[in-house]
Amino acid sequence: MSVRLDVRAFTVVVLLLAAALTASVVLIGTGDFPISAPDVLRTLFGEGTTIQEYIVDDLRLPRVIVGLLVGASLGLAGAVFQSISRNPLGSPDVLGLGQGATAGALIMIVLFSGSANQVALGALAGGLVTGLAIYLLAWKRGVHGYRLVLVGIGVSAIVTAVNGYLLTKADIVDAARAVVWMTGSLNGRDWTQVWPLLVMCAVLVPLVLGNARGLRMTEMGDDVSYALGVRVERTLLLLMLAAVLLTAGATAAAGPVGFVALTSPQLARRLTRSPGPNLVPSMCMGATLLIVADWASQRAFGADQLPVGVVTGVLGGVYLLWLLVTERKAGRI
Repeated sequence: MSVRLDVRAFTVVVLLLAAALTASVVLIGTGDFPISAPDVLRTLFGEGTTIQEYIVDDLRLPRVIVGLLVGASLGLAGAVFQSISRNPLGSPDVLGLGQGATAGALIMIVLFSGSANQVALGALAGGLVTGLAIYLLAWKRGVHGYRLVLVGIGVSAIVTAVNGYLLTKADIVDAARAVVWMTGSLNGRDWTQVWPLLVMCAVLVPLVLGNARGLRMTEMGDDVSYALGVRVERTLLLLMLAAVLLTAGATAAAGPVGFVALTSPQLARRLTRSPGPNLVPSMCMGATLLIVADWASQRAFGADQLPVGVVTGVLGGVYLLWLLVTERKAGRI
């Protein structure tokens, strides 16, 4: 047996994993009760004091794990959609999947005053319905590039209007709850959010990575892919379903955290300088970005702690403007 190893891509993945783990340790030690990095590591290995074990294991560790899983899920989903659409703008943020999941959550909050678990299920269902609608509207002898992006933008606009309408119909308590959820935040996350997200990633991540070769072949065009033995429609449908579930699951766990899915694959590709979808580097980049953004949301603004979705939205908006200018100069838009 032989394995082709891209040394640069492998190095980037290792460095990103190291950065994500380092940022996680720092984030666990950050808060009103600061804990040094060595004490955090000792506590994680079961050698901390009682108060340290409570703060680390019960309060801060679940939040960090949710952040890592959400970032990895969004980064992987973004890489899949950008590869399928062959467009750097073809991410779940632009296609409206996050807005669709938000619509499902708002329906549960505004119309049914649902519990946290019901809101999460509503977000998952909303993301799936939106993804199905985009696929059906964009399909015409296959799903291709700009058609997918344009249909996604249109669906996103419609769903955003629906979300605004739902907010106008909510009472003040439900509206405040909905606005907080829509910001995207890791505050208050505990082990009840960790386990469903962990199970989802354990199932979907190997499924996506197992179809990485087929996804890479489809970037060369359908005719070449068929000639190489790739079942194009089956592969694309399976990967799109997995990416929709990853996006909806991440949104259900942390709310609509914006622009991580858009920026992670592009940054990963610039670091690896490798062709193809760069699935693993994108996943690691997404986890690193979200953890660093969460640390910045807690520490970079003094006493004012911001939801992580605000930080990623600001940084992602700047990146999106830069990307649009670059694409325009290149004559692609």
